[in-house]
Amino acid sequence: MTDTEPTVLFAEPGARWRSIAYGPLLCLVVLILELALRAPVHWFGLAFCAVLLAGFVWLQVIAGRRHVSVELTGATLREGTEVLPLRDIAEVLPERDPDAWDDEDWESARALGELTGVPRRRKGIGLKLRDGAIIQAWARDHHGLREELSAALERLPDGDGAR
Repeated sequence: MTDTEPTVLFAEPGARWRSIAYGPLLCLVVLILELALRAPVHWFGLAFCAVLLAGFVWLQVIAGRRHVSVELTGATLREGTEVLPLRDIAEVLPERDPDAWDDEDWESARALGELTGVPRRRKGIGLKLRDGAIIQAWARDHHGLREELSAALERLPDGDGAR
């Protein structure tokens, strides 16, 4: 790591490259079963399905890594392709009370990133910006992101950070 690269405090890749191998591995299991059972082997069909599955999943991994990844450094929060400087965040809003009947204001706020809302299997985190706007950050490990984000905001120099 060079001096110009910021330290990553929290990261979620959005999708993992190993997912590409699952389809071809399943086709390999079917091939082994066909060979072991001395059934007719569907060489072309299994190879075609393996390549097709790997290709579709490759596209999904590329999209996931681009649009659903999260990275927090000491200076910025990146959600998908949107980068938010930490100096623009006034505070991390408290978690939703699970016993409350009403939703929190931040739950209907705009989610960071270019997607229309919080991605599936992710949970939102309310943020209040210095200009008064309320937005949602999000992550699978929302508790981990909340802790690291709060700590990063506390470490910002006076006048640049929250509280």
